[in-house]
Amino acid sequence: MKPGEFVLKDEPILCNAGRATVTVEVTNSGDRPIQVGSHYHFAETNRALHFDRAAAYGFRLDIPAGTAVRFEPGDAKTVPLVALAGSREVYGLANLVNGPLDSVSVQNDGGAVNVEGAK
Repeated sequence: MKPGEFVLKDEPILCNAGRATVTVEVTNSGDRPIQVGSHYHFAETNRALHFDRAAAYGFRLDIPAGTAVRFEPGDAKTVPLVALAGSREVYGLANLVNGPLDSVSVQNDGGAVNVEGAK
């Protein structure tokens, strides 16, 4: 082995294999661009983004880590989402969950996510 040498397997690397996925249509109704990062709980994004937030609950963008999707004013895009993994706990952001994702119920009221039992 040489310093800095890469030793790679022959098989391709499969990201997010076996995780639940959904696709949502998103429209930016605001007057400013909105950018959403790869690991942000998608249901808690800016309220100017219109999409089925209940369907996006517990999911993040299915894009490479450290990247983002930008929504220009008036843009409509279809984006792939993948289920959050690990401990499935979300804290902060828009303060809708602040704990385990699977311990609260969600209702979609046409733009905002109402999380029963959220702090």
